[in-house]
Amino acid sequence: MPRELSSAARELLTLQSGVISRIQALELGLRADQVRGRLRAGSWQQLHWGVYAAFTGPPPREAQLWAALLRSGTGAVLSHQTAAELHRLTGGTTAIHVTVPYARRVRGATGLILHRSTRISAARHPVLLPPRTRVEETVIDLTQTARTYDEAVDWLCRACGGRFTTPAHLQEALGQRKKARFRGELMAGLAAVADGAHSNLELRYVRAVERPHGLPAARRQAPVMLGRARRYLDNLYEEYGVAVELDGQIAHRAEDRWRDRHRDNALCGAGIIALHYSWGDVTRRGCEVAAEIATILRGHGWPGAPRPCGRGCPVRHRQP
Repeated sequence: MPRELSSAARELLTLQSGVISRIQALELGLRADQVRGRLRAGSWQQLHWGVYAAFTGPPPREAQLWAALLRSGTGAVLSHQTAAELHRLTGGTTAIHVTVPYARRVRGATGLILHRSTRISAARHPVLLPPRTRVEETVIDLTQTARTYDEAVDWLCRACGGRFTTPAHLQEALGQRKKARFRGELMAGLAAVADGAHSNLELRYVRAVERPHGLPAARRQAPVMLGRARRYLDNLYEEYGVAVELDGQIAHRAEDRWRDRHRDNALCGAGIIALHYSWGDVTRRGCEVAAEIATILRGHGWPGAPRPCGRGCPVRHRQP
């Protein structure tokens, strides 16, 4: 840092990854001609209109983020995919997402994707820098910009499966969004996540196969001991010795197929029959899957009565 800068200016540059706004520089004692002199000399460089890096060379990612915030004005926070990047929910993206107070308009900010919010103070993380939305608010924001419900649910599963937050905290955050898109479906999805579902496919199984066809509720991610190894089953109908395993992969390597067969053999030795279904089975043939599972469950002692989910459903209602 140049020695003629005040200690307050040097501290601010350290805090903001070497980035400072024109307004901040003037407030900390630099004159306008001194700012221009540094820019002409090349010791400072302009990153956005009125925002400078007090160093040479390409700005690192954190400097870019601070520059985006300073360009967006007081109260701005990093949000959406950029906040997800900082929370380690996802990898980095080129564009920088910033949320600003609802009444503000920011024009000519190259490389920024701007969002406006009336509840920015509640959404902001109280401590972390650069300023960003809390992880729960970030996840809910991402569900609202998702192209499809499946994409929205993926964010819920990623956040909870990675232990970045909990279904209860996400339900609380979603509860603050009275007009949220997919609100009812997301609340139901979070209930299934709280019950142990770890992926979009597992949620689909609950929503498209198990519940609408009146199957008993399975235990999600059920631990079983196979020899000395602990394994977790996606759905275990423990009382009837039936497990339903879900697989979203299109193809398997030979060693993966051997591992799956070896596990199924071990499950048979433990008195558990394992059924396997793919994404296509669950999403396109859910009724047929339900009919098959219902038949097997009844053959293993389930006294319940499956029900058709609608006209043309192959599940036939049977009295226990």
